[in-house]
Amino acid sequence: MSRLIVVSNRVNPPSGKGDESVGGLAMALAAALREYSGLWFGWSGKTTPEFTGQLAMQRIDGVTVATVDLEEADVDEYYNGYANKTLWPLFHYRQDLTAYDRAYGEGYERVNRRFAETLRPLIEAGDLVWIHDYHLIPLARELRKLGVKNRMGFFLHVPWPAHQVLTTLPGHKQLVQAMFDYDLVGFHIAEYQQAFEEYVLNEAAGEQIGPGLWKAFGRTVRVGAYPIGIDAADFAKLVRSARAVRMRDLMAACTVFRNLIVGVDRLDYSKGLEERFIGFERFLADNPDLRREVLMLQIAPVSREGVEAYQEIRARLDSLSGRINGEFSDIDWAPFRYVNKNYRRDELAGIYRAGRVGLVTPLRDGMNLVAKEYVAAQDPDDPGVLILSRFAGAARQLTEALLVNPNSPEELAEALKQALSMDKPERIRRWQALYENVQREDVTAWRDAYVADLEHIQARPTKLAS
Repeated sequence: MSRLIVVSNRVNPPSGKGDESVGGLAMALAAALREYSGLWFGWSGKTTPEFTGQLAMQRIDGVTVATVDLEEADVDEYYNGYANKTLWPLFHYRQDLTAYDRAYGEGYERVNRRFAETLRPLIEAGDLVWIHDYHLIPLARELRKLGVKNRMGFFLHVPWPAHQVLTTLPGHKQLVQAMFDYDLVGFHIAEYQQAFEEYVLNEAAGEQIGPGLWKAFGRTVRVGAYPIGIDAADFAKLVRSARAVRMRDLMAACTVFRNLIVGVDRLDYSKGLEERFIGFERFLADNPDLRREVLMLQIAPVSREGVEAYQEIRARLDSLSGRINGEFSDIDWAPFRYVNKNYRRDELAGIYRAGRVGLVTPLRDGMNLVAKEYVAAQDPDDPGVLILSRFAGAARQLTEALLVNPNSPEELAEALKQALSMDKPERIRRWQALYENVQREDVTAWRDAYVADLEHIQARPTKLAS
């Protein structure tokens, strides 16, 4: 078995104590690395006055990690700038929020080059290098310049946009060209893969030379869809943990005689939180007889506070939540709780278990592992109902959820009413189908499918004949 080197923007391996934040990528990568020798490389999250490339090595819960500090300018231009003000909004179809700044692009290229120079001495012959997400698209190109001929794969954890959208990005062709320095490029679902292929065909004069094999820019790359999952067995243990049970009991006590509607999302404009709040408001307005039978809990940990768009959405959500409670509350009851803090994964497992409805309605999402965690946390004898945006990658797998257009308040309100009135046999039938998929398409299946395909690719030449 080849050694596996995983590279991501941030290195945040779980401690194994259940205290990780909401994000699913760290859990997925750690689960992959525990099965392979190798290491996890990336940014420490810390800054330094001057970049030195000095590595910090440690072993955390069975995972060897290597981290490097970045300069403040790197964080401003590469992370807050190009990654989160340019690529993130563009890939989520928010051209209105996309910032184009030459300094951002220069910082993005500089940090990828610095990552390559720091990582290069750690790579041994035969290693598989697996690079993750939009922060690091040019990293393989920079490693190839340093003479690395190892098999290298890239996995995108966010949607790949339609080629007409991508062409609004200055330098879009150079970005896609850099992806042809990888041997294997993976997407969550076939829709994103097809959007990438359409770009190659229409904008890069590329051609398909085999199943999933594309040639452009004088190179070839294999592409495929690999839907990510959760560690279903591990999550099942969390649901039974003492802390999860206590949290479930607390939620039951807080919602006595009421049905709990649960949303858990990082505070981000792509998650459809404003639209969700308005949809819940419409449900309350349209169903006065059901108002006192529900309590909605929205957990939304704050993220990327240095980006203006995130400050603005937080202010709008604060206003909306206040408006809903101001309009519909009574002296002994309020319909809505909105919380901006992180919870441990075992605590979230208990909250999911208590939820009669899981409300997962992003405007656009690469996959969305919260939907899968909600399913995994349910009581098989009395499960809740998942309401899921049709624009989440998970909607291609979790087809027995109630699929909705999150832009429609009426559709969200109707789905909530349907979920709350659904009888137990139908809830059980839908949940069984959902849970079977969560178990089958778990993080192990994702890891094994991707790494096996990368292993089977022959070490590439540096240049193809025209």
